[in-house]
Amino acid sequence: MLCSTPSRSSHRCSPICCCKSMTGHRCKTPATPCPCGSGLALAACCGRLHAGELAVSAEALMRSRYSAYVLGNEAYLLATWHPDTRPAVLGLADDAPVKWLGLDVLACQAGQPGDAQGTVRFVARYKVNGRAQRLCEHSRFICQDGRWLYVDGQVDEAH
Repeated sequence: MLCSTPSRSSHRCSPICCCKSMTGHRCKTPATPCPCGSGLALAACCGRLHAGELAVSAEALMRSRYSAYVLGNEAYLLATWHPDTRPAVLGLADDAPVKWLGLDVLACQAGQPGDAQGTVRFVARYKVNGRAQRLCEHSRFICQDGRWLYVDGQVDEAH
């Protein structure tokens, strides 16, 4: 979509426009909603974490990781995975295409600023080859040197 800023009339805005700080800028592209379901724009929510800002809680990291799966951001997923449990590669591009449908956070235990660890229970809904799926997971996180990291998760098959 073309940007309506007079000085940049040929500039193409992305869904997260890089030139919003320009005086007089009026991007015609609406802000992309964050996939995590927060109701905020991606740039004001998980996009900040994907760009290098640290998560303030285990839940914030879990939401940003869900968004990274939606966006195919394998580098972020690996960077936020504890080195003791992190796989060498994820191979998201090798998997069958996934259409992520939504995230529901069911419970959080600890995982706040000042905590050393935390858990988040969530349900992620998605489709693979047109078939609806649900992942219910109880994820463990630790805070190491002020940085939250995903350790592992226990999948609840009964949910």
